[in-house]
Amino acid sequence: MRKILIYMVLLFATSLMAAEINWAKDYESGLKQAKAENKPMLFVISRDTCKYCVRLKNTTFKDEKVTTVINKDFIAVTSWINENDYIPEKLFTPGLPGIWFLLPSGEPMFQPLMGALGTQEILHYLKQVKSEFKKIKSSGK
Repeated sequence: MRKILIYMVLLFATSLMAAEINWAKDYESGLKQAKAENKPMLFVISRDTCKYCVRLKNTTFKDEKVTTVINKDFIAVTSWINENDYIPEKLFTPGLPGIWFLLPSGEPMFQPLMGALGTQEILHYLKQVKSEFKKIKSSGK
């Protein structure tokens, strides 16, 4: 019985650790990686004291389906306003969190998404961005 309990605890701990997004160090390194891997960049502007930013970070961005899609198809970057991380002026948003999808060149694909999106919402947008990026890549733009 004790072995089963230990196994269950280890399995639970492993599943918690598996749901992590591979965040790039900062905007510049994320952009460099996006160019090298020819992937779109998910760029999130956030603040530690923003309750919606914390909610997005601790719920949606911990979901296994979300982390799997982001890690496979995107380069993910979070810039923290309260830590004075670099944020290109053209990407400032009127509220937080601000979620941008950028081409490997750093150009925005769409207007930013705002707020603590839920799992189904972000999965919907990730699918749309992947589809649009595939069209852009195939057209050679």
